[in-house]
Amino acid sequence: MRYPDGGGLSARGRAKREVVRRQAAGWFAEGVSVSEIARRLRVSQTAVYGWRKRWRAGGEQALASKGPGGSRCRLDEGRLRRLADALDEGPAAHGFGSDQRWTLARVSDLIARKFHTRYTLRGTANIMYRLGWSVQVPAHRAVERDEAAIITWRRETWPAGKR
Repeated sequence: MRYPDGGGLSARGRAKREVVRRQAAGWFAEGVSVSEIARRLRVSQTAVYGWRKRWRAGGEQALASKGPGGSRCRLDEGRLRRLADALDEGPAAHGFGSDQRWTLARVSDLIARKFHTRYTLRGTANIMYRLGWSVQVPAHRAVERDEAAIITWRRETWPAGKR
């Protein structure tokens, strides 16, 4: 599961995990076995072995949280607000013709033009999600579509073919 801040845990969750690792560090110093620490903390022995290795190399400070994972967004909050405003203006306002749909390719192109920063389509989707936009699948209808004929076909022809 991913979170808007870019990592797998919130700041509060990272702090809770750090407390657990620091508790393990105290038991490392007392000489408690890895299996006992894993049982007490209800974690895997593999995790405890990794913590012990880091603790031996750098002490308790080596078990401190490194902050949220993942790469940082290359657009700061001001640029994200400007991007949100630009998206609200609609695609036509930015030269994408009369088709009033934002696609990931169009948004990626808009970001490149406005902020001189390139994003992949997946990265653009992450930014859109962060701004509160969701995936929408537009209903494509043929110009020649005849609703009355479709209703008649569904009522008469289709049931006859099912017999």
